[in-house]
Amino acid sequence: MGTSPVTHDDIVRFADERVNLKRDDAKELREQANRLREKLENYLEEHPDFELRKMLLSGSLAKGTALKSISDIDVGCYVSSASAPEKISDLVEWLAKKLRTAFPNFKPEQVKPKEYSVAVNFISTGNEVDIVPILYDGDLKWRGYLVSQDTGEKLMTSVPMHLEFIRKRKNANDKHFAQLVRLMKFWCKLQKAADDGFRFKSFMVELIVAHLADRGTPLGDYPRALAATFAFLASDDFRTTIAFNDYYDPKTCKVTNDPVRIWDPVNCENNVAKLYTASNKDKIVQAALDAGDAVDSARRAITKGEAVRFWQKVFGSSFSA
Repeated sequence: MGTSPVTHDDIVRFADERVNLKRDDAKELREQANRLREKLENYLEEHPDFELRKMLLSGSLAKGTALKSISDIDVGCYVSSASAPEKISDLVEWLAKKLRTAFPNFKPEQVKPKEYSVAVNFISTGNEVDIVPILYDGDLKWRGYLVSQDTGEKLMTSVPMHLEFIRKRKNANDKHFAQLVRLMKFWCKLQKAADDGFRFKSFMVELIVAHLADRGTPLGDYPRALAATFAFLASDDFRTTIAFNDYYDPKTCKVTNDPVRIWDPVNCENNVAKLYTASNKDKIVQAALDAGDAVDSARRAITKGEAVRFWQKVFGSSFSA
């Protein structure tokens, strides 16, 4: 078989134009988050007993996996667990009041509690920082507890440990790990737009790509890497329990009958797909099967036009090469 009409370089160009957050835009968003962090640090210097302990950039912007369409900036805010309420509705109200105290130059309407976070809006840019409370009790590795928006249970987490987990995979796979994650997240976004019942959160995508990378799947050729990722999802049917040995022994993770079992890499008691049903799983598998078929057909195509049409089944009508 000859060279495929749509190549790795074509996917790179498409990603640069349509998928990836531009470097300058990412820098601006990070700077806004850092300004909030610095404001809190300055306030803490004068009020060392204040209940907010630290703010850390988290989510896709911190990991370098943000899409061009990013709508908000995720920040984890560590709060004193001794004084903060544990019920999520009370906790976000409490956090909003504390943030208004720490940021007196912000108007009250710029700091609004949401369902499980607090939104801080920058009037000058229109950007929104989404601040998630983490109950904290002094752990040196910044382990703390999120309050689940779904169940209300407390889930151990650590922003620095999560970022180090991703950084390790990025270092081992050059730029390709982050790019494959972004391409898969872009695909997921299109699936969600086409089907309200499609669920596949970004954290799960990151962990599946990490799982494949750790097991030697080559990531440097994007058509092949995408084909391998879709093939794994379609053929494995989530029979594999995904866990990592960075911070715990995977053998210590409890055995469950959940349809999808993907363990948080810093907490072997948190199945990040715990609430996914068999129907949710089947939708992901079927979508991956369809995408994999399209990628395989594109790689066998004779003409570039034919290959592009198959890739558009994966990445939408905006795909061109």
